[in-house]
Amino acid sequence: MAKHLLHPPKVGQYIQRVLPEDYGWDYLEFNVLGLKAGEIFSYSTPGKEAALVPLSGEFTVNVGNESFNLARESVFAVMPQVLYIPPGHEVQVQATRDCEFAVGSAPAEGKYPLRLFQPTEMKQEVRGELPAQRQVNHILSFPLPAEHLILFEVYIPGGGWSGWPPHCHDEFDGSPYLEETYFYRFEPAQSGFGFHRNYRTDEDFNEAFSIAHNDLVLVTKGFHPTLAAPGSKMYFLNYLAGKPYCEERATPPVDDKDWGFMKEGKWDHNRFSFPVFDAEGNTTDK
Repeated sequence: MAKHLLHPPKVGQYIQRVLPEDYGWDYLEFNVLGLKAGEIFSYSTPGKEAALVPLSGEFTVNVGNESFNLARESVFAVMPQVLYIPPGHEVQVQATRDCEFAVGSAPAEGKYPLRLFQPTEMKQEVRGELPAQRQVNHILSFPLPAEHLILFEVYIPGGGWSGWPPHCHDEFDGSPYLEETYFYRFEPAQSGFGFHRNYRTDEDFNEAFSIAHNDLVLVTKGFHPTLAAPGSKMYFLNYLAGKPYCEERATPPVDDKDWGFMKEGKWDHNRFSFPVFDAEGNTTDK
């Protein structure tokens, strides 16, 4: 079985690299790069649309005759600009100062033009309730146009869950087919960590990972909840591509039926009350 947890390599410009052919995918390529000031990275988009997301630092992106300056203090400080690049372009990224960025692609016909999306165009929402409350930033989803790519940035407090109730998008139980990557960052970066699980309820597929700063998890199938350790602020960047239901790239969740009921205002279901019981067997738990 292909390795679905990828740790960052020790050398080179690539922090993460996922080629679709390495995982039996048909759509999604994903890369994270780190450049030193003055370094250049070149990228082409034959038959593919691409989206570039700054993570830190500052750099210039040259696409044909157009040039874009992108900067971001960190993923925990400010929302990004997102550069959408249609098929058939040569892209050159030059670091103004040390920088990191993600760039991913998927097959496309060229329906939409080159465009720099601003944070003010992006939907923000808070989903769930504690202990599964998180902020989701729709940095490239409808109505922002693309053919196949869908991008989110998600923020989870320490001790919190995301992807809860667990959901899937692998054509199981009528769900759409979407390939997805989870690129993780933590604050503090050196000690922050969390957990990620991929599983199915109808077959013997169950994998669980301890995740750290700059780790990447591939969701090739199954339900996929995540958890941030107490004291660890967790961020992840999702790139998705595949066969959504419609041109609006809708991705309505298909939840694990064992847990979907929690969306009905039952987020405190089965929670202990303390003390659970005392030495005489008296309890306040219900």
